[in-house]
Amino acid sequence: MTRTNWAKNLTFSAEEVSVPETVEQVQEVVARSRAVHVVGTGHSFSPIADTTGTLITLERMPEHFELTGSSARVSAGIRLARLADLLHAHGFALPTLPSLPHITLAGTCVTATHGSGDGVASLASVVSAIELVGPDGDLRRLERGDPDFDGSVVALGALGVIVTMEIDVEPAFDVEQRVYQDVPWSALTDHFDTVHGSAYSVSSFTQYRGTAEVWVKRRLDAPPADLSWTGGHEATAPRHPVPGQPAHHCTAQLGDPGPWHERLPHFRAAFTPSVGTELQSEFFVAREHAAPALRALATLSTDFAPILLTSEVRTVNADAQWLSPVHNRPSVAFHFTWRQEAEAVAAVATKIEQALEPFTPRPHWGKVFTLNRTTLASRYPHWTDFAALLERTDPEGKFRNTTVNTWFPPTTT
Repeated sequence: MTRTNWAKNLTFSAEEVSVPETVEQVQEVVARSRAVHVVGTGHSFSPIADTTGTLITLERMPEHFELTGSSARVSAGIRLARLADLLHAHGFALPTLPSLPHITLAGTCVTATHGSGDGVASLASVVSAIELVGPDGDLRRLERGDPDFDGSVVALGALGVIVTMEIDVEPAFDVEQRVYQDVPWSALTDHFDTVHGSAYSVSSFTQYRGTAEVWVKRRLDAPPADLSWTGGHEATAPRHPVPGQPAHHCTAQLGDPGPWHERLPHFRAAFTPSVGTELQSEFFVAREHAAPALRALATLSTDFAPILLTSEVRTVNADAQWLSPVHNRPSVAFHFTWRQEAEAVAAVATKIEQALEPFTPRPHWGKVFTLNRTTLASRYPHWTDFAALLERTDPEGKFRNTTVNTWFPPTTT
């Protein structure tokens, strides 16, 4: 069975695709396979989930949802849209959601995928425990506070197949969303903290040509947010982050209040998010470097023009996960949605990395970047700790793939 990623720019190398329906079947598949990796919805643009052996998808696993106090125990393969519906029906919420609710909980967390907001980290930060199938087919449990836990959630699927996750939840809340158009570039660069601190979740979309479109998602229990002082104006019709794309694919705007899970993502679960036929890159720098990093990126606007569909600027709080791009560093994230032109994107990604070099950017693991292992290792304080954890947990390299081996070369054969 041939399987591709979501954008269809990658075809998996697996000799077999397995669709287990129980944890026991996952254990059996892992135990008998020479090489194995799990894939979620395939919403990655690098071969991070590839394998030459058995590719496991959890899409037929039974749904598990159990609430205990302010914690929920759920199946790892559950999609965020479904998880959000279940939580909201019981009066609970997650503190953040990424721009699209189509992806799985585990896939979101193992790559440190995130939303936006000064006070919220990546979704991996809400994980308090995981149960995963190891290389021998054994079922292991790791909890927050265990010695290896901070290296085991954002682990790129290289430590095993996560089947169950426990997550922190909070009381449900309502949000309204407004979009400010034609915000002058100077307002964003000179007053970045004020703009992005104006509401619970703020995203700025730009082509780096002198203006930005700022999406403001305000909790209804917070003071009103008004960015008219920037010189921008509030949109009077719904907007899509990518010019020319249908706005009805996006969550409700124009100040229409609604539940958290129907406002925090940019895209509705019922529609294709973003464009579909695209590539993506994302780079994170320390929050204090937001303005100079924006100015550095603006010098590349001519390079961006032929292939950039849109770029989103978000803030993300620090978390403790060793391989998280926001590990111990409150950050600003620069996300790029590209036309699907692989060579041109790789070339421009290199230019972005060079422009951001003074600010030591860290990449999103599931997107397009060209930074080498030596550079990556210098930017993650626990790089060698994760390498040791990988060797200790999977000494035969069953969950490794070419991408993981490039970053963490095996020391055993």
